[in-house]
Formats: sequence, C-alpha cells, structure tokens
Amino acid sequence: MKTNKSILLIKSAVIAFILTTLYSVIPFQAVCTEIPNDVFRFHILANSDTEEDQTLKLKVRDKVLEKTKILFDTANSKSDAEEFVKANLETIEEIAQNEVYKNGYNYPVKAEIVNMHFDTRHYESYTLPAGMYDALRITIGNAKGHNWWCVMYPSICISTVDEGKSRARNALSDDEYSVVTDEKVEYKFFIVELFQRIFG
Repeated sequence: MKTNKSILLIKSAVIAFILTTLYSVIPFQAVCTEIPNDVFRFHILANSDTEEDQTLKLKVRDKVLEKTKILFDTANSKSDAEEFVKANLETIEEIAQNEVYKNGYNYPVKAEIVNMHFDTRHYESYTLPAGMYDALRITIGNAKGHNWWCVMYPSICISTVDEGKSRARNALSDDEYSVVTDEKVEYKFFIVELFQRIFG
C-alpha cells in the first residue's frame, strides 16, 4: 500500500513539473515565434570543408559585408533590409563572384533570398531561437562545406558589441530583446525546439 502511494506521489510530482514547465514555456515560445518577423539573416555556404574553400568563404563574407554594411546600418526595419537585398541581388551576387575569381577559383556563386529553418544559434552576446527565417543565402560552388551565418538586420554582423545591442534594442520588442540576450534560458530554447519538432 505504501509503495502504491509513493508511486502515486512521484507520478503526481512529475505531472506537476511537466505542467509547470509547459505553462512557463508557452509565453516564451510565443515570443520566439515573433522574432523571425523582425530579423533578416545572412547565410553563406562554402564549396567544401577544405581549408582553402573555408578561407574563401570567409573572404567572400567579408567582401559582401564590406560593400553592404552602410545600407544595412541605415535600414529601419526588416522589410527595408529585405527590399534592399531584392533590389541589389544581382549586384551582391556579382560582388561575391568577383571575390571568388579574384582568389583564383572558378566556382559559380548564387545569391538568393530564402526562407529557411535555423536551429537555435548563439552569436556572441545573442541567442536566436530556432525557427523559419528570411535570409540572404550565398552558395559557393557545390555548397557542401560548413556554413557561416549572422544577422544582417538588425545590423550586428560586424558591429561593435555596443552598436549591436543598440540596434537590436531598437529593432526588437522588449520581450524579444530579453529573449535573445538572456544567457540563462538554454533549457527553454531546447523545449521550444522539441515542441516545434513534435507539432511543426
């Protein structure tokens, strides 16, 4: 009899814990689903994982960011940033392609705007939750190598920490900013990802 009561107590405690966790995560998840609406990302894939191809990827990254930084710095919204990319997609592709040629490679380069899934990603003092994000994606050659990514809007790709925080605070709601800068919510991100895999 005592054993049955102990099992019942344990089950009740587990159920209570699960329900408490669920109710605490639901508002958090709601904020996480809003963040992709305010963020535009940059994703670049190398031809392969050789040291040379990975180095080339970073050179292409640097050149594209150098040429586009001032325009993303002045964007007032995600839609502004996305419209800029749409209007200059061929130019961005040409910048990337010329950098590939400059370094002695003949890999074809493709620049496009995509809506793609990102896992939870950490970037210096930021953590972006998993979800479907709009992004400028540049693929080099076979695009079989490791990727590099950052946030083009709000423009924190090559900003100082203070500049990045200021831009993020201006672009995101208070709740969104709290989520992406909180260093103690890893377990909530894990639960959100689990929910998305189950229900999404």
